[in-house]
Amino acid sequence: MGMRAVRRAVLLCVPALWTLVSCGIPATGVVEAGGPARGLVPMLRVYFVENGSLVAVPRRPAGAVDAESAVMNLLDGPTDTERLQRLTTLLPPLTAAATSGPTPAASVPSTVAVPSTASMAPTASLAPTVGPSGGSAAEAAASAAVSVNARSDVVSIHLRYVTDELSDLAVAQLICTAAEAQRTADTGTGVGVGTVTVKVTNARGRSVEGTDERCPAGLTTQAGSPTASAPSTRR
Repeated sequence: MGMRAVRRAVLLCVPALWTLVSCGIPATGVVEAGGPARGLVPMLRVYFVENGSLVAVPRRPAGAVDAESAVMNLLDGPTDTERLQRLTTLLPPLTAAATSGPTPAASVPSTVAVPSTASMAPTASLAPTVGPSGGSAAEAAASAAVSVNARSDVVSIHLRYVTDELSDLAVAQLICTAAEAQRTADTGTGVGVGTVTVKVTNARGRSVEGTDERCPAGLTTQAGSPTASAPSTRR
């Protein structure tokens, strides 16, 4: 091919600035037909337990995604549909705080081991929209029973209604849920944020701390379920 032919081919491949035409290279992003392009809606993920492993369950938040809303959703426990999928929680129900004040942690075997694998629920399209639970009285009780403070890469959770120590796996539920929500709150996507540290304190002032370094990488999952260990904790 001569120089004139090459130059002609190059000129044909130069798009107008106001179009998305390219020479064999697709434009970045996907635009749905019939409406304007919209940004990705942040997805809230809470971590439940199935067969001794953490499972990241997607939910559409009723409001903004932040560590506090994620923790409150987690403490509400699995929905009826999620329970039918054999998802459970090792955290004491938040509803107990509204009726009887501080309660012992959920009874779990002392030999529960931190799992070596974790998975992500694949049905994001079926994720329920979850908002604050109960009416104003229930919300007030929940607010008094739980406080969540987040700043940059540190999240502190105070469970005033829990008197006993939580199992490592129960703490891992809180760490992974709060950390991922904090990442999303900081960037809108959870990408580009460093390690997030989460500190959990019960009614007796006993604390356990851990990071999200070994949480399931839900935001970067490719085909199949990610394999990851639950986060290690320090008591």
